[in-house]
Formats: sequence, C-alpha cells, structure tokens
Amino acid sequence: MDGVITIYDKIRLKRNKETPIWEKKCLTIEEAAAYSGVGRTRIRELTDQAKCPFVIWMNGKRFIIREKLDKYLNKQYKI
Repeated sequence: MDGVITIYDKIRLKRNKETPIWEKKCLTIEEAAAYSGVGRTRIRELTDQAKCPFVIWMNGKRFIIREKLDKYLNKQYKI
C-alpha cells in the first residue's frame, strides 16, 4: 500500500488543515515552532533528549504534545 492514500488518510489530512494549532493535541515540529515561538532547530534539539517530557514518537516521527509543551515552557527561565 505504499504511495496509496486511504480514506482514513484523507480524513486525517482534512481535519489537520481545518483544526487551529491551539486546539490540536499533537503538533509537528513546524506547528510547535509556530505555536510557541521557539525555533524548529531548538525544538528538535529539545526533543532529541532522552527525557523530553513533551515528545512522543510514532512510526519514527516525532510529535509534540501541546499541553505538555505549554507546561514545560511555563517552567523555563531560558530556552
């Protein structure tokens, strides 16, 4: 099924385009950067750390849990 877009994929893609970033539970690196104001490179560096509290990995892709990112950023003095 490589290269085949399923109905599930179409629904998921449509939902992702329609849902505002601040309402999503999981964000991509790019969305997390836009949402938080932290650069993509810095977010990648933070999520590469073994004990990063706001990242989950699914099928080799990293996703940022928005609520945990908010908590993390609220506790930080410097990023």
